[in-house]
Amino acid sequence: MAFRAPVSLDDLNRLSRDTLIEHLGIVFTAAGEDWLQATMPVDARTKQPYGLLHGGASVVLAETLGSSAGNLCLDTREQVAVGLEINANHLRAVREGTVTGTARALHVGRTTQVWEIRIEDGRGRPVCISRLTLAVVPRGS
Repeated sequence: MAFRAPVSLDDLNRLSRDTLIEHLGIVFTAAGEDWLQATMPVDARTKQPYGLLHGGASVVLAETLGSSAGNLCLDTREQVAVGLEINANHLRAVREGTVTGTARALHVGRTTQVWEIRIEDGRGRPVCISRLTLAVVPRGS
């Protein structure tokens, strides 16, 4: 499975303007033929009151990566991939720096997709493992 066209990180980051993605400082940073990567700062926007990376912020990063990657597999003039279910296991606390998430497909079907998103701290240690199920629907549904 590969994306339908070469990935433009500039286009992905441009689509994120004026959204929650931009507000949290998420930036798409790298892509391969079948994986997508982005970073997110651990700062006042993404921390919970006890000074740790908020689990919800990790879920936003995971859903952003999985949904974006899922749509790269489609002709988005005809279909779009939308979140159906997300699971996240938070493995390690992070207090500062940047986390990096990488999405890889587990299943890309005609009506559903399943993506695994691995989020790591600046030392490459796992912070959160997430699984996202997407529904593939006609555009405009």
